[in-house]
Amino acid sequence: MNNVKVSVVIPVYNVEKYITECIESLLNQTLEQCEFIFVNDGSKDNSVQIIENYRKKDNRVKLINQENHGVSIARNNGLEIALGEYVGFVDADDYIEKDMYQTLYNCARQNNYDLILSNFESEIEGHKLITKYSFPIGIILDESYIKREILPYFLKADDLNTACNKLYRHKILKENLIRFPENVPLGEDGMFNMSFIGCIDTMIYINYTGYHYREVKGSATRNVAEKDYFQRALEVYRLELPENLMGTINKVKVQKFKALKLIKNVMSYVHVYSHPAEELSFKMRYRYIKEMISNKYVKEALPIYCNENYNTIGNYEKFIINMIKRESTLGLYFATAYSRVRNK
Repeated sequence: MNNVKVSVVIPVYNVEKYITECIESLLNQTLEQCEFIFVNDGSKDNSVQIIENYRKKDNRVKLINQENHGVSIARNNGLEIALGEYVGFVDADDYIEKDMYQTLYNCARQNNYDLILSNFESEIEGHKLITKYSFPIGIILDESYIKREILPYFLKADDLNTACNKLYRHKILKENLIRFPENVPLGEDGMFNMSFIGCIDTMIYINYTGYHYREVKGSATRNVAEKDYFQRALEVYRLELPENLMGTINKVKVQKFKALKLIKNVMSYVHVYSHPAEELSFKMRYRYIKEMISNKYVKEALPIYCNENYNTIGNYEKFIINMIKRESTLGLYFATAYSRVRNK
């Protein structure tokens, strides 16, 4: 008889340095009726051997091996064998508090919620930041609120996208065949979440921080250089809503929210690429910013952003927006250099 309350899916790719801490944090959960599905995505280090050692000692540890196909396919393969009443996701280089799934599951069972949302802590280059949300805390958020407030939030911001600070009712995932999109290199979490919330009746947001996200890939500049986040942000900007959400928000609002997100991303990438780094020469960083601010989709989104936000942002942000509008790469360099000196 199945008595698994929570299935946790963990994609794994070359994380031998961090996987032990992740596994220990899972096995030490106060909610014992969990299963931990590790999906090895073609790792070439000792990650699999470490998982195997734990699997031999604890039958809650499951292991799937696949060729390197990326995080979406890894998570989807984990979902295929999940048995839990609810499903959670953890990245293999992160860790969680020992009461995380007990807290989220107990909350879920109080009123039979379809989705439980919590905070998460980020640790980037030694700095820690807790991400919280402005949604009502600890009360039922019904279908009307979800479609009026939660869905638009996904469209205009990035900090709700992660699947790791949530607990999902497995039955809804199964009955609606909800999976992570396999042809989307960025924004796959957001698309998965939007597909899910389009099928639910209730959710709750709790002011609890149990998930610890760790940036371990190196400097921000190198990450953007390797993954080209701007191109991926453009792909998200051009993506259509999931089919089950067509008609939920009118097209004008959808375009507005997407424009707000794209310009916020551009402003962020301007700062990253303006920062001196060994990974990229000045010429390469300059060219990247120049191409980014002259992109036709940025030009399309900028007037929408200005119409919505210009009167509410600070003088520095206004200057950055004006430099983007003028396509002044040098102006952006001087502004961000001044900002770095001022904030030292």
